[in-house]
Amino acid sequence: MVLQRVTEARVHVAGRLVDSIGPGYLLLVGVEHDDDVAVAHRMAAKVAALRLFPGEDARAFDRTLAQAGGSALVVSQFTLMGDVRRGNRPSWAAAAAPAHAEPLVEAVAQGLRDAGISVGTGEFGATMEVSLVNDGPVTLMLDSSDMGGPRRG
Repeated sequence: MVLQRVTEARVHVAGRLVDSIGPGYLLLVGVEHDDDVAVAHRMAAKVAALRLFPGEDARAFDRTLAQAGGSALVVSQFTLMGDVRRGNRPSWAAAAAPAHAEPLVEAVAQGLRDAGISVGTGEFGATMEVSLVNDGPVTLMLDSSDMGGPRRG
């Protein structure tokens, strides 16, 4: 997952606005073959708990997304699973099949909703145009191995 703190973000498909948010997080979510619902829930819980918004001291990250009154825009992005270690054409071998990935992307979104966060989504499997205004910029990469669950590989 790539998390970007934004002042706004939008996703369009074929010129049609699918969803948008104001201040919050744009989450680009990729799913691997062995990811499961537990991984999706841990990712959502971690995102909800992260303190990436300033409090009274504008230089310190003291507040969570909910405390800042922010929203999340969850966008599936299988290309995050691209492997470019060999050759010049990415391998998508690590990316989960759509039937496996789609429910897990939705599980991340639902986990954030369950944490009291307003969530918008992209359109799974569509060619999307995502626009954002990065705030900070603050950008993090999160991996399931960062979530305190069992390590893989």
